[in-house]
Amino acid sequence: MDSGQHVKTIGIAACSGPGAALCFETITGECSEILGAHHHPEIILHSLSFGEYCRFLQQGNWPAIAQLLSRTCDILVAAGADFIICPDNTVHEALSHRDLQTTLPWLHISETVAREAESQHFKRLAILGTKYLMEGPVYDEQLSPLGLQAVTPTLEERNHLNSMIFDRLVFNRVIEQDRLDLLSIVRRMETEENCDAVVLGCTELPLILNDQISPLPTLDSTRLLARAAIREATASTMNLPPVQDLPPC
Repeated sequence: MDSGQHVKTIGIAACSGPGAALCFETITGECSEILGAHHHPEIILHSLSFGEYCRFLQQGNWPAIAQLLSRTCDILVAAGADFIICPDNTVHEALSHRDLQTTLPWLHISETVAREAESQHFKRLAILGTKYLMEGPVYDEQLSPLGLQAVTPTLEERNHLNSMIFDRLVFNRVIEQDRLDLLSIVRRMETEENCDAVVLGCTELPLILNDQISPLPTLDSTRLLARAAIREATASTMNLPPVQDLPPC
């Protein structure tokens, strides 16, 4: 990497372990073609206890979640991050909350996914993730302005997915029955809901589902966010415009 190149420092506000790890791994693994072999932007990762996020999610306490994110943001700012990403779809609901305060710009995960869906001309997206994500506004707010539809699974499917994520995937536990159940949900949403793509709206879902086995094309929110961060960090080296981001909170 040319020492004269200006490469931005990426701040990762981590929540669950496997999703944050996959995001980090994607950034470090896909930068060689841009910055040279084995090079990647500086990355600062901070994570408070995931259990604290889970406690407030169960309470529906979004102001408290915003305050947790603010604490992490303060640490990332002090450590020298230039912008922030959060490889956790669910907590993005707190980004617009007044209790979240930071001077740094964010790259919004569902905005990144929405832009990719639009570029691939998808129209009806099956949204998979935690029940809080599937029943919340995070994806509909980004997809609707683009004329895209967010389609959620049935209540029974949402509860099953939520259990799959919190009981196993966040611990990096993958069992074949979960994979089969997930494929069944995607097939039903393809045939009964006319979905033309599926959003992996939990950053652990790529551990269990990908384009090689999915009946529908997948939009992998974890890797799409990581690649948006790569572009933002290295834009000046490639003479590219930076990724359109969320203004500082």
